[in-house]
Amino acid sequence: MVWIRWRALCIWRAMDGTDPQTRLRFMKMHGLGNDFVVLDARAGGVTVTPALARVLGDRHRGIGFDQLAVIEPDAEAAARLTFRNADGSLSAACGNATRCVARHLMDETGAPALTLRTERGLLACEDAGGGLTRVNMGPPVLDWRAIPLAGDVDTLHLPIEGDPAAVGMGNPHCVFFVEEAEAVDLVAFGHGHETHPLYPERTNVEVVQVLGPDAIRLRIWERGTGVTLASGSCACAAAVSAARRRLTDSKVRVEVDGGTLHVDWRDDGVWMTGPTAHVFDGVLTAAFLAALAGSEPA
Repeated sequence: MVWIRWRALCIWRAMDGTDPQTRLRFMKMHGLGNDFVVLDARAGGVTVTPALARVLGDRHRGIGFDQLAVIEPDAEAAARLTFRNADGSLSAACGNATRCVARHLMDETGAPALTLRTERGLLACEDAGGGLTRVNMGPPVLDWRAIPLAGDVDTLHLPIEGDPAAVGMGNPHCVFFVEEAEAVDLVAFGHGHETHPLYPERTNVEVVQVLGPDAIRLRIWERGTGVTLASGSCACAAAVSAARRRLTDSKVRVEVDGGTLHVDWRDDGVWMTGPTAHVFDGVLTAAFLAALAGSEPA
């Protein structure tokens, strides 16, 4: 009990700013409505627990986000990023959050390009001009073990009703091709497939309508979050799957609910380009964090 009270006091001081050495503010950002809370922990700060992530992600009692991103120092890159979903679970990849943080750090330093480390490894990021930011999400993962899937199956044609494809972009994806994306009940469809037994770590679910050789319409269900307006990794997974099935070229425009992303599957990886927005900055109150610490089990 003493340890819990001490930990609560540390969280209180770090987040409220009474300890200037560990003060930790948050930024609210989004990429096409795919929204994030970003914590800059490069100068030190609190450990982000699943409980803290869930409370911050609550759109009624916290701040609200699709993903939480934490910026930490890294010896080889401009920073290291870790991500959590709204349910508190870890996410190894978040392309739009990576672009948002890259834009923030490029604005901070004046650099036109930089490298960020995620669970995928080192990702190259660059200013694409016109207010757009580009990130190389790395090569797609096509082997069933690495995605991961529960068994040895053809990742281009899964043994699931609807004939989806599987691909990994640092996180697993299940990509369905349909005649009309708007006609799909995405909540029921996404919820029903996120926990399919073929995906032992759950999966993101994409519904894709091919508009032409250079464009697709994409609707998104993200594991641990639900329906989102956009997702960088989902856009990449959808574009890769469409190109693998020879439905599109390797470079496509991706129309999501929140706007437009551009995906280019090159020899060195899958490049994803789009806009970013830094909406506001804030500081969590001591009372909020004290209530959170007091609600944690002993």
